[in-house]
Amino acid sequence: MTPSHALRLLTLSAIWGASFLFMRLSAPSLAPAVLVVFRVDLAALFLAGVVWYTQRPFELRRNAPHYLILGLFNAAIPFTLFAYAAKTAPAALLAILNATAPLWAAVFGAAWTRTPLTARTLLGLLLGIGGVALLAGIETLTLPAGAGLAVLAATTASASYGVATQYARSLTGIAPHANALGSMSAATLLLLLLALFSPLPGELPSATVLLSVAALGVMCSGLAILMYYRLIAEIGAVQALTVTYLIPVFGILWGALFLGERIGWHTLAASLAVL
Repeated sequence: MTPSHALRLLTLSAIWGASFLFMRLSAPSLAPAVLVVFRVDLAALFLAGVVWYTQRPFELRRNAPHYLILGLFNAAIPFTLFAYAAKTAPAALLAILNATAPLWAAVFGAAWTRTPLTARTLLGLLLGIGGVALLAGIETLTLPAGAGLAVLAATTASASYGVATQYARSLTGIAPHANALGSMSAATLLLLLLALFSPLPGELPSATVLLSVAALGVMCSGLAILMYYRLIAEIGAVQALTVTYLIPVFGILWGALFLGERIGWHTLAASLAVL
């Protein structure tokens, strides 16, 4: 990994860490499906502009099944579940639970390749599970009703990222920009029906909510997913996924700075265990 790759991983961590801040600002005002449809639609429009400007091939007909799978597991499912969780759970909690994605990727990878987990891997998984249990157990005592479901939703979202990571490893010959645009476009189609049956806000959302949704779509989804798939192509899925380890640092930082979230001892202990 070159210094340029490390800098891009750090930048990507800061951007994705901010996504939990933006979700906390927008999720209480919008139904999860409505928020996520706007998020992936803005991301797809941004990426379509990039593809058009650079005149790069997209090959929709050939790669449509791949885009649907990536759009489902790397966007539609996790984005919706995190949006639901963000209605009650703080940004720091969501960012830490998001960091369990590599743990899930290890489990799904072992199942995919039918390779037994080593003792070291099992120990790592147990440490990660212990960190999540510590965090979830204490947080659910202090959060409003429904916090348990929020933790379950965020954990399931992270597991979905683990599935997407394993699937992305099997893709060959598809350019990063094509994977990014294809997955966001597919997620838009998959979520449209769900959004149609979701309640609309009773009044026009505030400027803060609208700007947060725009940031989620363009910066945290469009630009970030393009950076991520490019890193996978350049340094491999395993090293690219290390971005997940840094996201909690920024998620906790942005939550404390802009939302006034308290950083308790259990937050730091859980973060260390997961990392």
